Amino acid sequence: MPRRRAAPPRFPRRLPRGPQLWDREKSRWSEENTDGVFACELIESYLRLTKGPARGTLVQLREWQADLICDILRLDAKGRRQYWTYLLLVPRKNSKSLLGAGLAIDGLFDEQGAEVYSCAAAKDQAKIIFGEVRAAVEMAPELDAKQGGLLKVYRDAIEYPATGSVYRALSSEAFTKEGLNPSRVLFDELHAQPNWELWNVMNQGSDTRQQPLVIGISTFGVKSDASGQDSVCYAQYQYAKKIIKGELEDLRYGARIYETNDRVRGFDYRDQQVWERANPSLGDFLDAEKMAAAMRKTPEGDFKTKRLNIWVSKATVWLPEGAWDRCAAPDTAIPDGVDVVLGFDGSYNNDCTGLTVVRIPETLRFDPDAAEYASLEDDQKQRLFKVRNAGLRLPHLDVVQLWERPADAGQDWTVPILEAEEAIREACRRWQVREIVVDPARWARTFQILDSEGLPVMAFPQSPERMVPATGRFYEGVMNQRFTHSGDPRLARHIGNAVTKPTTRGPMVFKDSKSSPRKIDLAVASIIALHVACSPPEGPPEPQFFSWDDL
Repeated sequence: MPRRRAAPPRFPRRLPRGPQLWDREKSRWSEENTDGVFACELIESYLRLTKGPARGTLVQLREWQADLICDILRLDAKGRRQYWTYLLLVPRKNSKSLLGAGLAIDGLFDEQGAEVYSCAAAKDQAKIIFGEVRAAVEMAPELDAKQGGLLKVYRDAIEYPATGSVYRALSSEAFTKEGLNPSRVLFDELHAQPNWELWNVMNQGSDTRQQPLVIGISTFGVKSDASGQDSVCYAQYQYAKKIIKGELEDLRYGARIYETNDRVRGFDYRDQQVWERANPSLGDFLDAEKMAAAMRKTPEGDFKTKRLNIWVSKATVWLPEGAWDRCAAPDTAIPDGVDVVLGFDGSYNNDCTGLTVVRIPETLRFDPDAAEYASLEDDQKQRLFKVRNAGLRLPHLDVVQLWERPADAGQDWTVPILEAEEAIREACRRWQVREIVVDPARWARTFQILDSEGLPVMAFPQSPERMVPATGRFYEGVMNQRFTHSGDPRLARHIGNAVTKPTTRGPMVFKDSKSSPRKIDLAVASIIALHVACSPPEGPPEPQFFSWDDL
């Protein structure tokens, strides 16, 4: 009887990386020790790149990618699937989407009646995941049933009719997942899961499956969730590290963790040699120059967490020293009658309330965050921005009014509500106001009144879903000097008081503590106003027509 070929170690001391292509003949992996060989051949034979200049070409797996897939689908001595749970932590831009799509499609061929699910924290993210898998199937004639292939693609599902297998995307916001019988589950961006509910349900729902597999794929993120407990991702990270170090034994749990050691002497997160440890594709399809560009326009904490896989739990200073002052244009004014957006943030008592104004550029020729530019590289975006916005007046930010508790006022001081309401009306008489962007918390009645008067009130709750992209746009605008401000010292003080803290969606601005006397209301009002001012206005809804048969 031929001797069974030994598989590579479960936890190699040095994780594979680099641009070398996978060569099955030179690998220690075989059908005897992994189901990953089939998965790799499936991916390289049928899956095509869905983004970038190489869109439409067949995937060529790197050695580290194939080794990872083979490890995930490793077999034990009895020929059964080794792992029931697997944790993959790797920074952004290292082909997590490609690997996830390949493993999802492979899962459809895993067994009769397979149920494959990809899970995300939010509905929008779940749609993106499903869209990636659907695009991969539709670009492969051998897979897409409409082109004679094996898999049927529906609006919200992909089916393999020959075995009754199905793939769907779920989110934490979706309906209850009780009753599912998953055979393979892929958690996309596990760090964003708001709590343990979905993770627990999907791990406990496959008890009747012979080879269940739950894969958590993520970057690093926050250490604790909203309840103060260890987040799902951080808890899995700690558990995996104990297994890797030999402190625990769990033969059914596997992991690959690409991370940066920031505790060594002389550590500098800006050093490109530091980036190599956490990014297996650096120097290949992850270009070091583009990563350097990302570092320059990304807050330090966010860059460390998402691009270097370093856990960041404490608040960090928001803007680098001098960056805000470089955007000052004190001689610039916002003339009466021009198009503007107002930003309002505040509370009622023992705090302060701020009203800001942002002038809208006459013509917004190029929005670097627009969907049509999403596939462009950073340097291409920079060139287009300079060319298309040449000669345009940049957005300009100023303070309309600030109501802040005086130092000698007592604890019973309150914001003068009627005065704040009249200041908003006066601003609407002075300028052509497109939107009054407000967080309705505590001020709902005021803005119901203003809305009933016909003023353009726009609710902007300070949720991570809204504030994270708005904060990112403001930060990038400061770092690239894409807007100017009046140099108002009150605004500068509030900007300087703001710190960033990680959330499940990314960094947001906060006070350094809930009880801190250092206010940031003008900073928040500026962030939301600039975000709306630099976003193209929503057009009227397109008319829809229906045939009589559909009515």
